[in-house]
Amino acid sequence: MITGLTRGGTEWTPQFATALDQAKCIGCGRCFKVCPRKVLDLVERELDDDDDNEDDNMMVMSLANAPDCIGCGSCGRVCPKGCYTYAPG
Repeated sequence: MITGLTRGGTEWTPQFATALDQAKCIGCGRCFKVCPRKVLDLVERELDDDDDNEDDNMMVMSLANAPDCIGCGSCGRVCPKGCYTYAPG
C-alpha cells in the first residue's frame, strides 16, 4: 500500500478513484475541472439492457485514464451526487 506524509508529518494514504457510477452522474463537469491528471473524460452514458429509456444520450463522466489517478480525492469532494468509489493503492 502506498503511504506518504503530509507537510505537517502526519501519515497519509491516498484513496484512488476505482469506479464512477454513471447512473448517478449528471454530467456537470465539476470533477473534470478539478482533476489535476486528466483522469476523467466526458462520454455518452452507457445504457444497461434493463434501462427503459433507449433515447437517453446524456453525457456523463468516465474514468478514462484511471491508472493516472494520484489519489487526491478532489473529484469526490466536488461531486454533488457522490458518484465515486475509492480504494487505497
